[in-house]
Amino acid sequence: MVTNMRIDGVIFDCDGVLVDSETIAVEIDQQMLRELGIDWSRDEIIANFLGKSDAHNFKLIERVLGSELPESFLLESESRYREAFETRLQLIPGVDEVISALSVDFCVASSGSHAKIRNSLKLVGLHADFEGKIFSSSDVSRGKPEPDLFLHAATTMGWEPAHTLVIEDSDAGIEAGLAAGMQVLAYGGGLLDHSNKDHPRIRVIKKMNEIPEVISELLLSTDW
Repeated sequence: MVTNMRIDGVIFDCDGVLVDSETIAVEIDQQMLRELGIDWSRDEIIANFLGKSDAHNFKLIERVLGSELPESFLLESESRYREAFETRLQLIPGVDEVISALSVDFCVASSGSHAKIRNSLKLVGLHADFEGKIFSSSDVSRGKPEPDLFLHAATTMGWEPAHTLVIEDSDAGIEAGLAAGMQVLAYGGGLLDHSNKDHPRIRVIKKMNEIPEVISELLLSTDW
């Protein structure tokens, strides 16, 4: 007898999936790098930073500089992000309706700090939906593209990795989801379109309102 598969829960990334923050972040990163004498293009910043932790990004900057970052860099970075988010941060279109309609449990697992994730969710009115279900790269020793964060989130939530769905917009996040043995929805409506993704455990979506239909398809699938 063939049985359909199940989904224990859904892991949302935060930046670029729940909140439309990546364009803001790239602008700030580009400005701050130029002040350090590093003239990276928008595409270089996306390729090197998108979906990865601050710790990873700061270490990379130091390797490029050949020296340690000024002590004020982290505080200045946090200040600029906070100020920009207060006035410009918005929801990814349709994601609030998707969350309200989900029939399975969900959480958020992001490369940002707990404080940054909570602040972003509060600014767009989603914090109550994820209260007690927030996971940060600071919770694990290795961030994305390693699978540690997603495995930690799934274990804490009581979900089996093979029956967990990850929604990601970055290459690093997609790699982490695959490495964790999870099914991945690659959101291609942001800075990356993911049109080159070809993997049996990856589905590419362009709009958030596609999520319920994809979940229904997965629940009916005998291949996953």
